[in-house]
Amino acid sequence: MWVFAEADDKGVKFEDEEVERCGELLFCGGTSWDTLGRKGYLRSPHGNLISPTRLRPLIGVNIRYVAAGCVSFHCVALDVEGRAYTWGKNTKGQLGHGDMINRDRPTIVFGLSGHKIIKAGAGRAHTVVVTDDGKSFAFGWNKHGQCGTGSTRTEFLQSPVSSQVSEVTNVVCGGDFTVWLSSVEGSSILTAGLPQYGQLGHGTDNMYNTKSASVQLAYEAQPCPKAIAAFAGSTVVKVACGTNHTVAVDSKGLVYTWGYGGYGRLGHYEQKDEWTPRAVNFFLRKVLPPNAIVAAGAHNSAVTGGGGQLYMWGKMKVTTGDDWMYPKPLLDLSGWNIRCMDSGASHNFVGAEQSCISWGHALNGQLGYGPEGPKSTMNPKKVDILEGMHVMSVACGSVYSMVVVDRTNAGDKLDQLDVYEGKPFEEGTAEPKAESPAPKKAGAIASYKKTKKSKDSSESAEPKAKGPAPKEDGAKASSNKRKNFEDTSESENEEDESDSENGSDGDENGHVEEKYRGGGSAGKSSGAKEPAAGKGTGRTRGRLPSAEKESTQLLVRNWWKERQAKKSHEEHKTITNWTTSLWLH
Repeated sequence: MWVFAEADDKGVKFEDEEVERCGELLFCGGTSWDTLGRKGYLRSPHGNLISPTRLRPLIGVNIRYVAAGCVSFHCVALDVEGRAYTWGKNTKGQLGHGDMINRDRPTIVFGLSGHKIIKAGAGRAHTVVVTDDGKSFAFGWNKHGQCGTGSTRTEFLQSPVSSQVSEVTNVVCGGDFTVWLSSVEGSSILTAGLPQYGQLGHGTDNMYNTKSASVQLAYEAQPCPKAIAAFAGSTVVKVACGTNHTVAVDSKGLVYTWGYGGYGRLGHYEQKDEWTPRAVNFFLRKVLPPNAIVAAGAHNSAVTGGGGQLYMWGKMKVTTGDDWMYPKPLLDLSGWNIRCMDSGASHNFVGAEQSCISWGHALNGQLGYGPEGPKSTMNPKKVDILEGMHVMSVACGSVYSMVVVDRTNAGDKLDQLDVYEGKPFEEGTAEPKAESPAPKKAGAIASYKKTKKSKDSSESAEPKAKGPAPKEDGAKASSNKRKNFEDTSESENEEDESDSENGSDGDENGHVEEKYRGGGSAGKSSGAKEPAAGKGTGRTRGRLPSAEKESTQLLVRNWWKERQAKKSHEEHKTITNWTTSLWLH
């Protein structure tokens, strides 16, 4: 998610004037909402808009704000009259239309018709908006309390519900959590949702064991927005969220990060998780100007410093290259007057001067280079079709990008762009169920076993006696429990479909779930190289509770002592007999 701060070519802010500025929304990337994000469908070539394209329902509509999340598959746009438009995947009710039917076309959220919406945020499967009178409403997935309603009793909120916050000025969403900025003194930043990696900033991950006789770990949801105590004496003015990490800037220009630390996305020269806000040392010497931009993607973080210089840290290249463990200037964009920026699952978009620039790993056309351009590039490159247009704001989703351009200086360039009609709502369908070949496979295996059993019984009338299967010892069983938890706990926090990362390395903090924790328990999704083991604070997710751990260790220790004592006794007996025999002879 991104925070917008507009400046002219001379570096003069006109942030207040931006409230009245508006433009045309352009879209590029994947539009097959029924299949995007599901296993086996992420690289589907169907429904991709590989060039910036106008959307038929929004032609002529004055858009002033767009919102998306680095793991989201739905879009939010706000017009100057305060209406909210949503479209895309709707499997959890995240579009707010009172149903769970995907929508191909931008549709007004009529449940918000009595309010003027000025800000919005989009998470993995939830949406939160802010009104001009400081209220906040949310809809979508609420399993972890990310909607801030004070309860998780209703898991799917298909229509807007009021969040328990007041005097709200801005909102951004991570994967399964939400951050609000407020004008209340001493409570300038509040968070709610999933605390698994410490991304809420309250000093804990709220982990507990759900069963007494076995290891079944879970994370206690935080449904009530709670102010971060570390900022009680300061005021947070800008914030951005990745999938499981947060970046914030206070009124003094200092940068703070917390949450998941994999790939160095927190900028602290190490990969451990941070459960409370920690100042980024690099910016203690270079405080940010008032018009700085803050952005966070699935794997990285970014801010603009003095003179518009862009600094980034985290994983810069999906498949190759070293991680940036601390902020470094992106030299390819040195000298550019950057007005807006956002990062998605594995791509980035920037609006600077009269150009639009993008780069990253993309398989759905979200870089907007068109049929003649490259699908992916690791170096910033201009989007040629938008050259000469004034880009007012950008937003990057998981596999798509949205750009708002000023109509006043676009001339007839907009008329040269393609127009996407989209399917009418009547043709929209609910999420299709994936067909699975499992039953056939199971049937084949059963048939094979049956044939093999028949063959074995025909060969011999007397079945061979088989001893009982050896039982696992306590340590091995405990190890297996822990491994099973680490393999499954992440998927429980996600949607039913796989939110894998556009063919990239895949940490949860992509479309995927990251299992690495501070203690070095690396969470890997396919093809990703995780940070080296042994780094961090030792707060390893999936660790056995101390009582069970001590019990298991005691069991193993006693078994080992008994085995050694028995072995020693047998050896002593053998030596004694041998010595006696030798003495008698």
